[in-house]
Amino acid sequence: MKIAAILVLLTFTVTGAAAADSWPAKPLRMLTAELGGGSDLSARLIATGLSGTIGQQVIVDNRVGGVIIADIAAKSAPDGYTLFTYSSTLWLIPFMRRETPYDPVKDFAPVTLIGSSPMVLVTHPSVAATSMKELIALAKAKPGELNFASGPSGAIPHLAGELFKAMAGINIVHIGYKGVGLAVTDVIGGRIQMMFPNASAALPQVKVGRLRAHAVSSANPSALAPGLPTVAESGLPGYECVAMYAVFLPAKTPVALVTRLNKEIVQVLNKPEIRERFLAASTEVVASTPQGLADTMKSEMTRMGRVIKAANIRAE
Repeated sequence: MKIAAILVLLTFTVTGAAAADSWPAKPLRMLTAELGGGSDLSARLIATGLSGTIGQQVIVDNRVGGVIIADIAAKSAPDGYTLFTYSSTLWLIPFMRRETPYDPVKDFAPVTLIGSSPMVLVTHPSVAATSMKELIALAKAKPGELNFASGPSGAIPHLAGELFKAMAGINIVHIGYKGVGLAVTDVIGGRIQMMFPNASAALPQVKVGRLRAHAVSSANPSALAPGLPTVAESGLPGYECVAMYAVFLPAKTPVALVTRLNKEIVQVLNKPEIRERFLAASTEVVASTPQGLADTMKSEMTRMGRVIKAANIRAE
């Protein structure tokens, strides 16, 4: 049995190495959703860069609905010709739905974590709190009287608020909107007291005095929100909630192909002009190893899964 197992392993290793040597022999397909969103931008920047280095065109294939593209990718041949970009929703959505057509761990081969986009805790200027600690104290003094806005239920601005609520031990009421823009408008109008939009939605309003910024949701200070402390260092140690974007292949893709694509994509992501394009879209490039992405998924599923279950969050 041991000899048979070794022979099978050698067969897969040789086959994978041969596939990597002949790859790519035809154009690649990069699946993505959210036309105009973070995953779409990631796909287009990576596809353009890859097309210029691997000698084959990388075609971006937009589909309506993130769950749909994940299902398509999970059922695609593991030959290195179908990739997809997705946000952290990929591994969090199973906690928010009764059923999903894929398993985020078993059905995909992680390639690289592209980058992360922090949220900014903002309040309307009329809220009697000039720091995050004062805001928490105010919420504790007035349980159930303060509201926080977000876009669709289960998206990162919503999760950031729920994590804040849980870690601070406060009772603030979630008000969901169909889009982040509508939510920001109501916070600017004073109808809602606070929210966690991303930097590009928050900081222009902060600059003109329509909103007050308190902290950034990343683990470390962010170049996207210069001068702002983190939520963690402002009174909630360990707090972190950011949107993430990543590249995946179908499960069982040969390791040699995963390694090759990781190398090629990381080289694209580390180009200064690409990093600048991501920063302009409120995303900081990470460019991880495949194992780094796998570890991040595992950690986030454990940590944020608890928050989602405790708040009984259901995706829209």
